[in-house]
Amino acid sequence: MGNSLYTGITGLQAATKQMDVIGDNIANVNTVGFKSCRINFADLLSQSITGGSSKVLQVGRGVGVTDISTQFELGSFETTQSATDLAIDGNGFFVVENTDGGIYYTRAGAFHVNAEGFFVDANGLKVQGYNLTGANPNVVDSLYLQNIQSIPNVTTNFVLSANLNADTAAGETFTASQTVYDSLGGAHTLGLIFQKTEANGYWSVKASLDGGAEGSPEQNYYGVKFGATGALESVFNSTMSDPVITTAGDGAATATVKNPGQLYKATAEETTILLTRGADANSWTVTDNGGYENMTFQLGAMGADDEIGIDLDGLGGADVAFALEAAWAEGDTIAFTINQSEFSPADVLVTFGELSNGATIGNSNVVTWGMDKGSLTGYASSSLVKTFSNDGYAPGDMISLSIASDGTINGFFTNGQTDAIGKLVLADFPDPWGLMKMGSNLFAETLGSGRAIIDVPGSVGLGSITPNALEMSNTDIAAEFVNMITAQRAYQASAKVITTTDQMMAELMNLKR
Repeated sequence: MGNSLYTGITGLQAATKQMDVIGDNIANVNTVGFKSCRINFADLLSQSITGGSSKVLQVGRGVGVTDISTQFELGSFETTQSATDLAIDGNGFFVVENTDGGIYYTRAGAFHVNAEGFFVDANGLKVQGYNLTGANPNVVDSLYLQNIQSIPNVTTNFVLSANLNADTAAGETFTASQTVYDSLGGAHTLGLIFQKTEANGYWSVKASLDGGAEGSPEQNYYGVKFGATGALESVFNSTMSDPVITTAGDGAATATVKNPGQLYKATAEETTILLTRGADANSWTVTDNGGYENMTFQLGAMGADDEIGIDLDGLGGADVAFALEAAWAEGDTIAFTINQSEFSPADVLVTFGELSNGATIGNSNVVTWGMDKGSLTGYASSSLVKTFSNDGYAPGDMISLSIASDGTINGFFTNGQTDAIGKLVLADFPDPWGLMKMGSNLFAETLGSGRAIIDVPGSVGLGSITPNALEMSNTDIAAEFVNMITAQRAYQASAKVITTTDQMMAELMNLKR
């Protein structure tokens, strides 16, 4: 009869332990990342009593706790306003490190960047991952997210989309400009000055850097040609050949190109301009203007420094100058040729000189002007820039961050760039039920759990990251209340076994009376 007393006691103890587990689950119903526990019972070793010849008679010795297991079912997600609040959608644990180098694992993703710049959890433990901008981007380490800059990117190409008014008078200009960046992140103004030439559909364009004050060579001239529909037909460059001097005596001349940007007019691949000397030094006649209907020239008296200045478009200023040398006779001629090389709309290489800060721009100071048939138009409407862009940018400081589902930490910088600066890692275990709870939402690796398997979110066996969210406790309040009722009844019933056994023993003692 005494055995039933001890059996009842085991029932009381088991129910008490069950209430301990239930109470802990309910107490942590609002704990971020908390995983509830479940208690499992088993009967104790039974006592054998003698039975018949072929029967085994056993009496149980009560109940014992065999296991209190952690339930890793996914908890509900709560949306937050913080980009550093993270939840794991699936298997895995965040990896964190304490100040002593101890590694722990957690599902609680309430993270922030501390005053020292480390990515930490609510306990101040450092979250582990890859520092993509650090010295060892392929080594798992404490994530550091402070004092990160976006390095500058040198401008190597630019694209312009614009309309050049077909009704613009010859000689008038239209300027487009934008900011470009050298290899040190220094800002410069790239200017494209378009000038309408005398021939219909033809424009010259000159490229300059900082208005010619910085890095601009003496000439960076090109030309564009539009067809009858206003579409860009060709891009070209024009060069002036050495003048061909024809004389009956000892006359000679030296040519100087004063303004190459005014040469874009010729409507043939090669245009020759011819001048013939008259009866005296002050009389020269243009016998072939090469299509430059407004061309003018200025005459000078004979002498070593005398020049003939030729203004191709008649807008003023000498585009080409000839210094006359030795003796000239009537009928002597000066001939020079403008060679025009047209090609289909394609990329144009714009060359710049050295910059004063020692930096370069483009590829060895050559910037590509990306061009196609749709980039420039020559319609009879206002000249305007539609888009003007390039691939360069200045250095920038980080102003905010976001975290992607694969754990990539992206920084947003003052220069408008977004760069990957880090990547979270997750851990999984052969037997996560073997992990040891350490408090503060932390788990520790044990022999029972096996060694941690570290990989990036979304890889085989690991969940993905949900930003701006926290995983709440997976405690089921309704189920816990039901468990509480059954634990209470089990406790009452076990207590009743003890009191009933006590009454039976009292009756036994009364037999002597």
